[in-house]
Amino acid sequence: MRKSMFLTPVVTAFDQQGNLDIQANKNIWDHLINGGVDGLVIMGSTGEFFSMTKEQKIQLIDEVLTYTKGRIKVYIGTSCMREDETIELSNYALNSGAEAVMIIGPYYFSLSNESIIEYYDKIAKNINGNIILYNFPDRNSYDLSAEIVLNLLKKHKNIIGYKDTVVEMGHTRKLIREIKKEFPDFIILSGYDENFAHNILSGGDGCIGGLSNLYPELFAEWVKAIDNKDMIEVSRIQEIVDKMMDIYDIGKPFIPVIKKAMILRGLDINDYSTAPFIQVNEEQTDKIRNIMKEVDLL
Repeated sequence: MRKSMFLTPVVTAFDQQGNLDIQANKNIWDHLINGGVDGLVIMGSTGEFFSMTKEQKIQLIDEVLTYTKGRIKVYIGTSCMREDETIELSNYALNSGAEAVMIIGPYYFSLSNESIIEYYDKIAKNINGNIILYNFPDRNSYDLSAEIVLNLLKKHKNIIGYKDTVVEMGHTRKLIREIKKEFPDFIILSGYDENFAHNILSGGDGCIGGLSNLYPELFAEWVKAIDNKDMIEVSRIQEIVDKMMDIYDIGKPFIPVIKKAMILRGLDINDYSTAPFIQVNEEQTDKIRNIMKEVDLL
């Protein structure tokens, strides 16, 4: 039986001028590796890929793959609005040592199934390595259905996995049921922390969840508990994660909130983000503290 996995969509540390804070990013990567997560997902949504320059993306790829080499698997988000730029950045990441690239389709307009398939057909043919599909219909207004995925998998062996960022676990369960019948080794991951155990129990492979930036060791314990079929421990951790999910509701977007929580926990980083994201205020900080106290993080 394949081991379940919990990957971290890593926050990206910036300085006040919007430049990458390399030392702070290294502090984050060490924190996550020492906490025991199964892999780092760099430049996912939590990593603010959508507002980074091409130069920053290349710099971050170089830094993380050099710094973490041999210590942990690294997955790189390489989504761009233009397919040629997505292909170029993906091949750069893979040639530099990334385990796989994670790609959400173009956003702004909703797309037909035919357009989605054509887009992924083109990039999969031209990317020299493993691809994880990134489904986030709240952000790009269309859904990568099981029908679309099966169409792609029959043509592209380098599409190895799927991140399903939807609240409704029924959507992910349907994907698991319909896709794994034909492609049992295809990796299906949930995109919300609270759905990890449900994902595994439904036959999936785990989660890519942002709260693991804050409390990586808890999620490493959760993976161990479910792989050991220790359902008492699985249930105990589920209760903690359910309480932590309130962190997502403190600010919009939640990324500066996660960074502030990490600072409160003791990480040597700043809570600057790319514009127009702003730092959390004192009232929000108090809410973060209260949740962290409730789960014994402070």
